Amino acid sequence: MTTEKKKKNIVVPIILGVLLVIGAVFGIVEWNYYSKHVDTDDAQIDGDISPVVARVSGYVQNINFEENTHVQEGQVLVKLDDNDFKVKLEQAQSGQKGASAGVGVAQSQIIATQANTSTAKANVEAARVKLNLTQKDYDRYANLVKDGSITQQAFDQAKAAKESAQAAYQAALDQYNAAVKQVGTTQSQLAVSNNVISQRQSDIDFAQLQLSYTEIKAPTSGIVSKKNVQKGQLVQAGQSLFSIVNDGSIYVTANFKETQLEKIKEGSKVEIEVDAYPDQKIEGEVYNFAPITGAKGSLLPPDNATGNFVKVVQRVPVKIKIHPSKELLAKLRPGMSVKASVSTK
Repeated sequence: MTTEKKKKNIVVPIILGVLLVIGAVFGIVEWNYYSKHVDTDDAQIDGDISPVVARVSGYVQNINFEENTHVQEGQVLVKLDDNDFKVKLEQAQSGQKGASAGVGVAQSQIIATQANTSTAKANVEAARVKLNLTQKDYDRYANLVKDGSITQQAFDQAKAAKESAQAAYQAALDQYNAAVKQVGTTQSQLAVSNNVISQRQSDIDFAQLQLSYTEIKAPTSGIVSKKNVQKGQLVQAGQSLFSIVNDGSIYVTANFKETQLEKIKEGSKVEIEVDAYPDQKIEGEVYNFAPITGAKGSLLPPDNATGNFVKVVQRVPVKIKIHPSKELLAKLRPGMSVKASVSTK
């Protein structure tokens, strides 16, 4: 009995000693780790999500994708019925043809009026020459009639010829001025027709743009989610149809306590553990910090000036860039829970 009691008395201190050593080692290891790391499990996978909306109204004719599948940038995912938009384009094109015909008529009129102007100018010159000749005859006959060298009848004929030449010259000059004015009017009409053509071209461009919107394309490569469209459905301009999670845009948003931020700096190395794949570690680094706390950016931010104040440690979202393998990247989804450990060495 004495020997058994001695053995029991020895075993208990040994066990306590071992437990004490294990506890001390564990405490040293933990202290050493947390003195060089800042951890949080309030973190998740995030990514850029591009919402795709209809830019014109119309009935859905075809849907060329399945939800949760990968699509390429520029791929036509939804086709709307485009008959109405084709008709509008044809109307705009017909309007431009009519305006072009008006320009052709105006150009022909300009050519004709310019020819008339040239003829009128020649007539003015001819009338001016004739007027100068009859004026000289009149002046000469006026001197001769004074000394009786010619008869009064010859003088009257010279006077009549001069007055007739003056009238012809004035008529030719009036015709020339009218022709010049007509050229100006026709050129103004041509300018108006050209403006109409420009307007019709704008109508065509707009109609073509609207027609192109009937093909709803992927704005980026990624995985389609939140599909909210069916074949035959009438969609309205601005209606959300689906979203695309962009390839290569996956990152981690970790919400660290404000008391932890002192040791975290941009560029600090981070080790990520995804809850869904705990055996696969991901390396990353701190990219930047949110300008406000999560609570301040919520729909109903707290106002400490109202009611009784209770101090609560706030959390600040920190964006972390990650570098997973290609295989793991294909498995990651925004919203997955992760644990983030920032090295502060």
